[in-house]
Amino acid sequence: MDNLKEIFRMQEALNARIGVNLKDLSDEEKGKWVLNYTRAMQQELAELVDSVPWKWWAKYQTFDEQNARVEVIDLFHFLVSLAQTLGMSADDVMAAYVKKNKVNHDRQESGYSEKNEEDSRHI
Repeated sequence: MDNLKEIFRMQEALNARIGVNLKDLSDEEKGKWVLNYTRAMQQELAELVDSVPWKWWAKYQTFDEQNARVEVIDLFHFLVSLAQTLGMSADDVMAAYVKKNKVNHDRQESGYSEKNEEDSRHI
């Protein structure tokens, strides 16, 4: 089985286990879950920041790479749930990623000298 599809399957099972069903949501419910997952990801990002010595004035800090890796996976759990909230499958995410990656490369080729949201509308 494709790894990304398996991750999406596993996340759906975990969400079901904790009583979260992200299928057939109303727009209001989608908005609620987008906000829930975005906030959760903000917290996980803060925890990731705490894994690196960001206080330049403090000498006691060390880089905790193992915890940083765990925080990245926590972020990924919430990111997959967010994609599922928006009705995206693993295949949808892969297809959109490929398209957006091409847009980003095209932007670099052109010098990306001005903002143009139109180049991503097809994604």
